[in-house]
Amino acid sequence: MEQKIRRDRNIGDNLRRLRNEHGLSQEALCAKLQLSGCDIQRSTYAKYESGELNVRASVMIKLTKIYNCGFDEFFAGLE
Repeated sequence: MEQKIRRDRNIGDNLRRLRNEHGLSQEALCAKLQLSGCDIQRSTYAKYESGELNVRASVMIKLTKIYNCGFDEFFAGLE
């Protein structure tokens, strides 16, 4: 039986856009996340942006506080 590989939609582009809009490097963002109790390394965050890893809900919650935005910002354009 042939298995179909389906590419899931990822939010990496939106994560990158938000980070850039706030003038943060990946390292600076990870430092903010770490200060808020979310232990994320830059290499892990880079994989979120590239779509290699799915973002944990706990990270998304922290990001809404850092960016002062709603969850819908992460899913913009993914209809």
